[in-house]
This record gives sequence, structure tokens and C-alpha cells, in this order.
Amino acid sequence: MTSFVDWFREVFLVTSVTQTIIIIFFVCAIGLLLTKIPMGKFSLGVTFVFFAGIAVANLGVEVDKQSLLFAQNFGLVLFIYALGVQVGPSFFPSLRSGGIQDNLMGLLLVAVSLVFCWFFHFLVGLPITEMVGIMSGAVTNTPMLAAAQSTVAGIDPNTALVQSDMALACAVTYPLGVIGMIIGMIVLDLLPKPKKKQREAQHHVTFLSEYTIANPSIFGMNIAQVAKDSEFTFVVTRLWHGGTVAIPTSETVLHEGDRVLVISDEERVRSLELLFGHRNQADWNREGIDWNAIDKDLISKRIVITNKELNGERLGHMKLRSLYGVNVTRVDRAGIELLATPDLHVQLGDRMVVVGSKSAVEQAEQLIGNEVNLLDAPNLLSLFVGLLLGCVVGLIPIMIPGISFPIKLGLAGGPIIVGILMGAYGPRFRLMTYITNSASLFIRQFGIILYLCCLGLASGGNFLETLLHGNGPLWVLLGFIITLLPVVIVGFVTQKWMKKSYGETCGMLCGAMANPMVLDFLEGKVKDDSHNIAYATVYPLSMFARIITAQIMILLFF
Repeated sequence: MTSFVDWFREVFLVTSVTQTIIIIFFVCAIGLLLTKIPMGKFSLGVTFVFFAGIAVANLGVEVDKQSLLFAQNFGLVLFIYALGVQVGPSFFPSLRSGGIQDNLMGLLLVAVSLVFCWFFHFLVGLPITEMVGIMSGAVTNTPMLAAAQSTVAGIDPNTALVQSDMALACAVTYPLGVIGMIIGMIVLDLLPKPKKKQREAQHHVTFLSEYTIANPSIFGMNIAQVAKDSEFTFVVTRLWHGGTVAIPTSETVLHEGDRVLVISDEERVRSLELLFGHRNQADWNREGIDWNAIDKDLISKRIVITNKELNGERLGHMKLRSLYGVNVTRVDRAGIELLATPDLHVQLGDRMVVVGSKSAVEQAEQLIGNEVNLLDAPNLLSLFVGLLLGCVVGLIPIMIPGISFPIKLGLAGGPIIVGILMGAYGPRFRLMTYITNSASLFIRQFGIILYLCCLGLASGGNFLETLLHGNGPLWVLLGFIITLLPVVIVGFVTQKWMKKSYGETCGMLCGAMANPMVLDFLEGKVKDDSHNIAYATVYPLSMFARIITAQIMILLFF
């Protein structure tokens, strides 16, 4: 019996590198088991790992601090970088078209939260570090907490106690951050809805419209000439002439009475009508259109780019129209549909909608690839290069006017910037940045779980004492206010003046608060997919803004 007790103490209680690894895995396993307990609409998800770490630390278990710090930072870098690569392809397209309003409202919510944080800092007298920790929990954004802690450590390395208090403030306010969001959704549901009828949200920003050529000034001109004279971009995907349909090329001549199907941004529809002469009222954007049944001579097929030689290639340089007689109508990238212009750089994993005769489409498919199994092989070189660059960029000093010392993006800001850039532009430099959804999810989940576990172990020793006797009650109250009031204020403005639907508004708020857990609450209350689309549109920019602004708050007031 004595030997077993000694062995147990050596494995779990005697501080060492091996013991630290064992405790980390133990906490992760316990936290993930807790996620399996049904709790209705309310769930903390993987954040249970955070609280499992706090519980173990409260039991008096000590671990090797250097090993714990390494594991915490390693998990953070993995999560942040993989997040950046995931949202990178859709980050910049989401800033255009309908995503502009959503992102502006998301940034407004970030700004209002910062104002409340600054106001309470001066009103109550709490240190700015504690207020940023409170705000991190209130908006359920642990990467923001990590960025702020990294900035504090950069200013003064001897601030372990300050960083621990920041994590404790985040921990005690996090649960009500979720509950406060749900209460905010309920309040918004009770407010008067916008009178303007909302068009059902689509998964794309491209828009199809049909026109009859009736403008005498373009009679006899080919498509290339018409496109050159216009001030905006569009793609002609089908042309009906004399009762037959054809895939138009740049040399196709337009005649009076021809019908054309055009893809553009929706706001260009009026300009296109003036250009071509008359818009037909057929709805080409409704769900469930059987494109293969529209014209018997042409088929439409979605093909995935798996040919590595095409990674980063311009769509026009592929010469699909001239060599194969097919037309690319849309390119789907990470859930965002892009306009298939000749200057578009395609990426590995892009899904292209190709239209043409059956034989022509099959020939084009051989070039493009469409062998999805080839995408399963991981591109580890680009992963490690990206992680390296992210950490290096995070250490570059940046001077900001009005601040006497430089800001560093740290291990939270650097990797997310590099990740976004790698995901968006890496293929242009022939970098294989594509990561399958399952692999990306694994890296992100593994990283955030490791980070939350170590964060809980590092800061949980005084959790109960702080919650019951210290500043805990005040932290909880301030955190609840920072959650609820900005959500209701910005949500009201979005519905009242931006005329957004309830689903779009709530999805935007969840994305700006980095709170996917509340999306489950909206299931059944929102009939379409507008909340999920708005969440994905707003999340990248809002996450980036929160990480950077948290560091600036620390630099200005610490």
C-alpha cells in the first residue's frame, strides 16, 4: 500500500515536467467529459476545461511553472494561427458588399465595450488590467485576455500576480457573459422589429440577373468591348441568340434582342440595366434551381481545385473558355462566393461552378482536378513556416503616436495576422496553405483546450476566495453590465436604423462577442440561416479588433 501511495504522489503531486504533462492531460480530459453533460441551451463548451483547471489548482496541486507557461503559449499560438488561416480566404471578401454594414456594427460593439471598460476603470478605481480581464470574460474572448497578458508581461516581466488577477477576473465573469448574451437576445426579440422586409440571407455575395439587349450603343459590339467601356466588373455566363444558348467568349458579338445571364454584385444591377437595355424579372438567385434542366445542351458542375499546379493561378491564365469552351460562373471559397473575374487568383480547395457541354466540362475537370482525396494530405511545411512568421511578427515593435513605448502584437496578435494573410494570399506565392476542415478544427480545438487548461491551472489557486470575499462580486456585476448593455444598445441601433432582421442582428452580435455558444439559443427562433452567415462575416475582423484594442488599453492606462 505504501509503495502505491508513493507512486501516486510521484506521478500526480511531486512537481516535475512529466507530472505537469500528466496533470495537463488529466484536466483536459475532465473538462471535455463535463461538456458531455446535457445542460439545455446553456453550455460553456470547451471552456469547461478552463474551470476544470481552476478546480484542480484550488485543490493545491502544483505544477512546473515553466512547462505550464510553454504549453499555454504553444496552445495559444496553434489556436490563433489556425483561426487566421481558416478565416483568411473569406476575411477580405467579407469586408465588401453586404458585409460592410455587419462589420461596422461589429466594430461599434467592440468600441462600446471599450468605452464601458474605460468608464468603470475611472468610476470604480479598478486597475485597467483587472478591467480588461473582466471585459475578456464578459465578451467570452480568451484570446483577448492572452494578448493583454502578453502586453503586461512585455512592459514588466515581474507581473505574474497581475496576470493571475486578470485571468481570475475573466474566469468569474465568463459564465454570466454567456447568460448575459442570451438575455440580450430575449430583450431584442421583445423590441419592435424593422418594418422593412428583409431579403432572405444568401451564402454568397454574387448576384445573377438576366437582361435583353436593347441598348443601341452596344449593338454589334463584342463582350470584351462592352466590359472595357464599363466602370465595373461583371461576368456573362450564358447568351441566348436565335433560340439557341451558348457559352459566350470575349469575342461574342451582342445583337438586338439577345438575352444574357450576368453575374455581378447586387448593387450593380441598375447600372447593368442601363448598359444592356432591359432587365428581365426572372429570379436566378432562388434556392434549388436545377441548372442542368434550364438548357439541354449545357450542364453545370461544381468542381474542386485539387491540381497543385493551379494554386495561386489567375483564372484568366487558365484559359478554360478558349481551350475547353466552358465558363466559370462562381468560385466558392470558405463559404464566400466570389465573382469569377479573369484577375481572380484561385486557391487549392476552391469550388468552381463550371458551365459548358458535357464533354467540355469533363475535359476541364481533368485539368482542375476534382480529386478531393488529394486534399487530405497535410501541408506541414507551410504550417510551420506560418507559425514561425507569426511568432516573429508578434515581436516586432510598432510605434503608435501618443504612446511613449512601442506596442508588440505578441503571441496572440502576430499569428492571427500572419494566419489571415497566409490564408488569403499565400497561394499567390505558391504556398500550399489549404487545410481540410477536419484538420483545421483539430488544430484549433487542441490549441484552445491546451491554452484554457494551462490558464486555469496558472490562475485558479485563489478562485473561490476571490469570488466570495475579494473583488469577485464587483467583477461579476461589472462584467454582466459590459455584456448586456452594449449588446442591447448596438442591437437596437442595428435593427432600428440598419433595418437588419432579428437573425442577422443576433448573428452579428454573437460574432462580435466571439460567442458561438449563443447561436444554439437562436435555433428555432430564426427560420433561415441569416444568423450563422452574419456570425461568420463579423467574427474575423471583430476578433482581430478585440485583440489589438485590448493591448492598446493596457499600454495607455497600465
